[in-house]
Amino acid sequence: MNSSSYIPFPGRFCNDPLWDWNVTWTTDDPDLTQCLQWTVLVWIPCLFFWITAIFKLHTAGRNPHQNQQWTTLSAMKTVLAGLLVVHAAVQIGYYLSTRNVPHAELTAAFVRLAAFSLATVVTIREKRRAKAASATLFLFWLLLLISATLTLYSALRQKEVNEFRCYMEMVYFPTVLLQFILSCWADKYPETRAHSSKVCPEEHASFPSRITFWWMTRLVLTGWRRPLTKDDLWDLPAEDATAIHARRFDMYWAAEMKRREETRDEYSPSLTKTLWRTFWMALSISALLRLTGDLFIFLAPYQLKLLIRFVNDKNQESWKGYVYVVGMLLGSSAQVLALAHYFLYNQRTGMHIRSAVVTAVYRKALRMTSAAARASTIGEMVNLMSVDSQRLMDFMNHIQLLWSSPLQIVLAMFFLWQEMGLATLSGVAALALLIPFNAWVAGRSKGYQVAQMKSKDSRIKLMNEILNGMKILKLYAWEPSFEQQVLDIREKELSTLKKAAHLTALSSFIMQSSSFVVALVTFATFVSIDEANVLDAEKAFVSLTLFNILRRPLTLLPDAINSLVQARVSVNRVRNFLLNRELDLTSIQRLPAGDPLAVQASDGSFSWDDGPQAKVILHNLDVSVASGSLVAVVGPVGSGKSSLLAAMLGLMPKLSGQLALQEKVAYVTQQAWIQNLSLRDNILFGKPWDEGKYQRVLQACALTADLAMLPAGDQTEIGEKGINLSGGQKQRVSLARAVYSEADVYFLDDPLSALDAHVGKHIFEQLIGPHGLLAKRTRLLVTHAMTFLPQTDSIIVVAEGHIAECGSYQALISNNGHFAEFLETFQSEGHHVENTTVGQDNNVQEPSAHEAAGKLSVGKVVTVDKGVSEGEGKSLEAAEAKKGRLVQAETSQSGSVSWKVYIMFLRNMRWVVTGGIFVWLLLANAANVATNVWLGEWASDARIADRSNSSWWRNYRLGVYGGLGSAQSLFILASALCLAAGQIHASRQQHQAILARLMRAPMAFFDTTPLGRIINRFSKDIDTLDIQIPQNFRLWINSLFQVAATLVIVCMATPLFLTIVVPLGLMYYMVQRFYIPSSRQLKRLESTSRSPIYSHFQESMAGASTIVAQQLMEPFMLQNERLLDYNNGVYLINGHAQRWLSMRVEFVGIFAVFFAALFAVVGRDKEWGMEEKNVGLSISYALNVTQILNLMVRVTSELETNIVSVERIQEYTEIDQEAPWMVESSRPQDSWPAEGRLTFNNYTTRYREGLPLVLRGVTADIKGGEKVGIVGRTGAGKSSLTLALFRLIEGTSGSLSIDDVDIRTLGLHHLRSRLTIIPQEPVLFSGSLRMNLDPFGAYCDEEIWKALADAHLGQYAMSLDGGLHHAIAEGGKNLSVGQRQLICLARALLRKSKIVVLDEATAAIDLESDAVIQTSIRQQFADCTVLTIAHRLSTVMDSTRVMVVDQGVITEFAPPALLLHDHSSMFYALARSANLAP
Repeated sequence: MNSSSYIPFPGRFCNDPLWDWNVTWTTDDPDLTQCLQWTVLVWIPCLFFWITAIFKLHTAGRNPHQNQQWTTLSAMKTVLAGLLVVHAAVQIGYYLSTRNVPHAELTAAFVRLAAFSLATVVTIREKRRAKAASATLFLFWLLLLISATLTLYSALRQKEVNEFRCYMEMVYFPTVLLQFILSCWADKYPETRAHSSKVCPEEHASFPSRITFWWMTRLVLTGWRRPLTKDDLWDLPAEDATAIHARRFDMYWAAEMKRREETRDEYSPSLTKTLWRTFWMALSISALLRLTGDLFIFLAPYQLKLLIRFVNDKNQESWKGYVYVVGMLLGSSAQVLALAHYFLYNQRTGMHIRSAVVTAVYRKALRMTSAAARASTIGEMVNLMSVDSQRLMDFMNHIQLLWSSPLQIVLAMFFLWQEMGLATLSGVAALALLIPFNAWVAGRSKGYQVAQMKSKDSRIKLMNEILNGMKILKLYAWEPSFEQQVLDIREKELSTLKKAAHLTALSSFIMQSSSFVVALVTFATFVSIDEANVLDAEKAFVSLTLFNILRRPLTLLPDAINSLVQARVSVNRVRNFLLNRELDLTSIQRLPAGDPLAVQASDGSFSWDDGPQAKVILHNLDVSVASGSLVAVVGPVGSGKSSLLAAMLGLMPKLSGQLALQEKVAYVTQQAWIQNLSLRDNILFGKPWDEGKYQRVLQACALTADLAMLPAGDQTEIGEKGINLSGGQKQRVSLARAVYSEADVYFLDDPLSALDAHVGKHIFEQLIGPHGLLAKRTRLLVTHAMTFLPQTDSIIVVAEGHIAECGSYQALISNNGHFAEFLETFQSEGHHVENTTVGQDNNVQEPSAHEAAGKLSVGKVVTVDKGVSEGEGKSLEAAEAKKGRLVQAETSQSGSVSWKVYIMFLRNMRWVVTGGIFVWLLLANAANVATNVWLGEWASDARIADRSNSSWWRNYRLGVYGGLGSAQSLFILASALCLAAGQIHASRQQHQAILARLMRAPMAFFDTTPLGRIINRFSKDIDTLDIQIPQNFRLWINSLFQVAATLVIVCMATPLFLTIVVPLGLMYYMVQRFYIPSSRQLKRLESTSRSPIYSHFQESMAGASTIVAQQLMEPFMLQNERLLDYNNGVYLINGHAQRWLSMRVEFVGIFAVFFAALFAVVGRDKEWGMEEKNVGLSISYALNVTQILNLMVRVTSELETNIVSVERIQEYTEIDQEAPWMVESSRPQDSWPAEGRLTFNNYTTRYREGLPLVLRGVTADIKGGEKVGIVGRTGAGKSSLTLALFRLIEGTSGSLSIDDVDIRTLGLHHLRSRLTIIPQEPVLFSGSLRMNLDPFGAYCDEEIWKALADAHLGQYAMSLDGGLHHAIAEGGKNLSVGQRQLICLARALLRKSKIVVLDEATAAIDLESDAVIQTSIRQQFADCTVLTIAHRLSTVMDSTRVMVVDQGVITEFAPPALLLHDHSSMFYALARSANLAP
């Protein structure tokens, strides 16, 4: 056997060898052997097709579209497949009739016949399933086309020898070519077109279009022509839906938790294991694609080696050079395709992980116990959903690098061994030294990440509290204190970020230097260990290419390790949160609807805490509630009334005993929870629409009159937290929601406290009472209204955490126990018992008060401000919005990001720092170019004997090479340190700017802007500003310099390359210009689609008790998934757009490599004087240009899309501002106001420019020390008076003076700090009790204890752990509503202001406590001017004068006795309806 040939088959099977070097390679006229053509070229395509087609037919699911129609394309494909079957059959018939045909040729014909028959079946089946395209068929025809091209070439050369074969191939080739062309197009079936309006075009694209992302071109062009809108986008593909991945994640996490229970907490559940089990398939496919791309990377050095040898060896056949060039083109293309889909898979998997984690956090947040909720703040949960889930998603872009980078390093060292031999070991030793450094960096990074996330949690938590309590901060002039608290936390965060940035700079320096150090050590060792070792062009530039390959994993590995550390920290944070204890709703026995008992508890003990050390809040709970009964729950503040209801609902962990409850319940909380939906949707709460029932509910809840006032009726959008409803309206909507649900048992936690006298009476009589709409339902009513107690079936008296008494009204009176003592004490103090509480929500007309109702005409719809009972004029916000919308959808900018945004960011970094980054990176790239040029000169010394044999010359070359490389590393370190300094300064400046502007924004901004939208700025956008944008900026500059350096080097080495620089540059520019507008707008849309996720989460947390109690968690979880799906849809489209760009840019780079190699081959044949060092230098640089161009466009895109975060932050630094806090020129005296005299002189005001007046010509003179009660209907203007006094709204004409000082001339803090208000809704902040009373630290402990004692909180405060330093939970969750209100009273007592406003200050307090507090107020504020917005008319009966306000005008202002004497007065009508007048 000839050593140049290979014959694996028997002689009769083939007439020639399978492979013959003399025929195929070492010849000027290459050809393939016949045996190879009839075996390998036929068997491989057909075998591939059989395997893939059979597997696909076996695994294909049922398509929803069953197509019976033929399209022209599908018919042509089927006909051509049939023609090929006939072609193969003709060949078989001919070969069987000709006995001397080799068996290989006959076998090939049978193989083709079988394959083409199967192809026909697959084509028809795909048509019936309405599949637009088949990847299997496309790849099959592609492989056949390649083999047909080669066999046709061979057949034409041997036409005279085998004429039949030639003619058959001439028919076969065009048929296969046409079939391949048809497979490049997708069928458009009518069934798919009918459902494709919002379907992703990828589903109906051809296979070539899918792998090259050509189907994205239409959207990219649309984005180039005009800004994209959400209507241009398509729905998220079904396989990417959040529900699919969240369910699988929950299943595996539940398995982990079950294993923990089985081992009695010995096993620690692993979130990492859960994520792997959920997403192992996607991660495996991603790993396979990465491995494919990595293997193709190492083809380039080998191809470069062959090309340098070709240029150097003039005896090699010319056609081989072109084969090498085409090989480079094909290898690079395969690498680009593999890596493009690898990156897309990573993005998709990361998106799925983020969705699963966000969903898991949302589910846990709804289900966890109160103790766990107190330990996990809203800020922390928002960070888990925004930052931590994002970091897990980002980690998917780096996860494969953790094994890919070491693999690339090992392969690079292996191939270097082939070039450098033993010298490679020195390079391995240099790399080994990096291992302990990387371990140290990883450890330090983890510590910094943990610290930074803790600071971020604290900051977001505080921001969330500030935004929720902004009204209080402004009323008390506390903004500076809380602003400074945020800044202090931010400084801690930035301190950690600075350390992390310096660590990153050091890591970048070491890793950037490592590839050069390895090269230097390797070259030095190579030329030193043996005098015969000469560094020629082949060894130098093949090694340089390998070193460039080595640089990539060494550069990316620190980022991957850093991302791993961040992901690990986030995994631990999410895991710890998911391990929080959940409410055990299964501990409640569910009773059937017809059971005689609605609620039954026996020997029950309950606590708000978890664990064995839990403090018992309710004990010895034995109670039975009969079905259909009305049960009142009464008791003093803090006795446990609300806790009793929570325990019965399962919202409070049960320590012992039994609890049974009927299935369908409804819960009305003490502080009404309203969703940001239309009023109708708030009432329906997901239930089907029933017109009759709906109208009955509106009538019973006294909402019919309110609908007439709303700008769009019941379709009016209700703002976040019910911002455009009054306190009474919110409570009545909450009641209506509960009533509409048609529950078996209703738990009503003091809903009457927010209603006025005759509205409360109407609600009780028409809804709650024995003749109301709920008369046949079970009702448990917590109330402080004594009047209604005789009408209840039984009364539960709660005292000190247990049921002190239980029985009917008469029985409890007869028992002469707690209840009787309570009534006797109250009545002995001379209080009249009103019909109910609160006196401002007067929209209901009663026959007994018809005349008064007529006088108190319905005003404009009003808005309740947080912390103030009403906000009459804010209804005008709703009127201003079109079709009842108050909160407008978040807008996004369009078009290019303004250069002003970039300039502002660079200015915040400081120009000196920015210039330093530019200069150092320019010098680093210049040093890199000089290093490689010097290496080329060193390699050319191999041809000069005097230099190649001179140790001095060798040391000279080595020394300069080392010096240039060291300079490059130092320049990189300098640029990284400049970047660290700049990013910290920019982050500090931007955060300070947005915080300062936000704290000074008027309340109208907060009333119409969802809090989630603001929090999004302070969480995700600030995080992007802190970390991503600075790195994008540095990478962009570095990439720009690298591209410029590459072009210079390649053009210097190959001047002919200049001819294609302009076309390639133009192509690159056009692709970039087409892409960036779309990418930028998609990023904006993605950002705006993220805010509703956080807003929905915060809204859900506010109503978690209602959602859980009514077992409505599933609908809210589905809404969360819908919001995630929309956000993911935009994100995925952006990911596809990025791949569209990267593929086109990388092909620009591929063509650069192709032309550089082609010119080298042509130059060698044309004798243009191409030297091997120039070939090596130009192609080694050109091989990098693909990655550099792709990196540059990717970084350009990321920079422009991430800079949107700066744009969004900048947007909030330009919001309108309220008046200055301080006006030094008109600073009042320290004793001001000395008298407390208020003078309104024809005063008018509106809520904003262009809206109607809410106070019209108010004129009044209130003397110092007067006690003025303010009454009036909803929308009358009572709260507008107080808002005007505190200048939360500004006057439009007239004047408002305090002690003859026009308040418009004062700074807001000079004014507000001298006034005091006790608001209706008590707002507390997390921190110490002392901080909640005195955030500026202006009072001593003795003064604070006295204020607490005067507020009847002294004993309670002393009993707390830590006393004044007792930790108050977020929002004051660890205190009852009444206790929170008393703390607000203590604030007022501490401030000792001359003017005090009581805005329903005791609405949440029982009557006995109210009487005590009213006495305290009269004593402590005896010499103060007190304005009281009445919640119980009895509280204003001893006022000096009563002010009756109607439609923004003071209609009555006189002593109460005088007004009561006038039976025609409005005040008399109100007092009569409250049983306070005859």
